[in-house]
Amino acid sequence: MKFSGRTALPLAFTSLTFSACALSLALPATAQEQWRTLDPENTLIIDSNKGRMVIEMRPEMAPKAVERIKLLTREKVYDGLQFHRVIAKFVAQTGNPNNKDGGGTAYPNLPPEMMFKLAYPAVSNFAALSSDAATGFLGSVPFQSLPLTDAIKGGNGSLRSWGAHCPGVAGMGRNEPRDSANSELYFMLDASRRLDRDYTVFGRIVIGNDVLLKITHGEPPAQPDIMQTVRLLADFPAKDRPVVRVASSAAMEKIIVQTRREKGADFSVCDVTIPAKID
Repeated sequence: MKFSGRTALPLAFTSLTFSACALSLALPATAQEQWRTLDPENTLIIDSNKGRMVIEMRPEMAPKAVERIKLLTREKVYDGLQFHRVIAKFVAQTGNPNNKDGGGTAYPNLPPEMMFKLAYPAVSNFAALSSDAATGFLGSVPFQSLPLTDAIKGGNGSLRSWGAHCPGVAGMGRNEPRDSANSELYFMLDASRRLDRDYTVFGRIVIGNDVLLKITHGEPPAQPDIMQTVRLLADFPAKDRPVVRVASSAAMEKIIVQTRREKGADFSVCDVTIPAKID
């Protein structure tokens, strides 16, 4: 997959973790209200030579992509593959068996999943509402949609939506045809909203953005970093399976309000950071 150019005004990359001080200001009082436990069946764990990354996958956004990633993960296709194309302040690409752009597997290419129908009002959190658009989160994954009035007018309670390419967002790489995604994964090093509606978003890194930023740059890098093992959290032995938690919906509401107050008119869904932890 070849991305060209960069976002004109890149946002500073921020971790999806907060300091203890920020958490005390933003999160609800009781421990039970503060955290949401990730579904092990939809949590991807990448152990690279630079460290561990934990990705929350959202099949509501891209069911075929998530299904393919699970299949390839369980077949160990991703183990040992390189980050073959890493561009500063833009994107890190991996997941091609040939460790080059344009690779794939013996499985057929996937249909386009750039857009999805969002069940309204069954949304984790809205970040901003306007007359021409809405933004928010499905779990930890940012999205944008048509305005809420479209769901109301349509009478079917759904919104035409797409993933927002914010820092840490994970998507499916492809070649020129829109239906050419197969196995390649990419992770956003910075915000690049021009990719919205053009590439399939399936999740977001909730733990390990510091690891992502350490991946060696290059097209290809002189000494590429690798995904040593890729596993689903559900496949860890029960006694070794960590519990991954992210900020609850109630906690995120407060974080969104606080961030909007700080950013003012410059507020974007990409400015919202989401606390996460492993127990």
